[in-house]
Amino acid sequence: MNDPNGNPSRAVTSSQTSEDRLSRVSLDSLIAVYYADPKELGAFQSVSATPPPAAYNHLLNHNHHMTVTVEAYYRDSVNVKVLRSSRNATHYCREILLTLQKTNRVVQYGIVRLNLATIAEAPRSEILEEKKPLGRVLIEHQVLREIELFDLVRVTCGSALARLFSVAEGTTTFGRTAMIYCDREPAIELLEIVTPIDSI
Repeated sequence: MNDPNGNPSRAVTSSQTSEDRLSRVSLDSLIAVYYADPKELGAFQSVSATPPPAAYNHLLNHNHHMTVTVEAYYRDSVNVKVLRSSRNATHYCREILLTLQKTNRVVQYGIVRLNLATIAEAPRSEILEEKKPLGRVLIEHQVLREIELFDLVRVTCGSALARLFSVAEGTTTFGRTAMIYCDREPAIELLEIVTPIDSI
């Protein structure tokens, strides 16, 4: 299966159990990068067995870059706003928002954890500049990549997420966890949450 740019995507195979997948992309560990109390961000419930409402399912239930999908859905390019970032000898993490270029409205929240050793120097340097969405950098540098969707989640917005989305605390939205493989190596862990559709 190819993504909208003609690049190969990789679906989760039936031989991969939930336990196997969660050992490689842990929702809790991604949230813990920036939130000592995960409830500050939100409450999360897996909905992979039952697809979310149609608009959310379209935005999240696929093996493509969210950058590409969100831009197609809203018919506008997006910018990245890095809220916080951190780096050690092996990994780079950041908490981000994607905003529409025409209106500056927030359409997505995310936490990214990137294994620095798996990304070539040129795209890695551009990612670390924090000026472009991650997906766009990988596409422009023609990095061989596969995107694996792990879990779809219902999100009840905590105080922090509600503030970032400009919605009431307790508002429901949906998100996902995923892995981006670069040159066939597990490279980038993702938590991606879309802004409640009714608030756009």
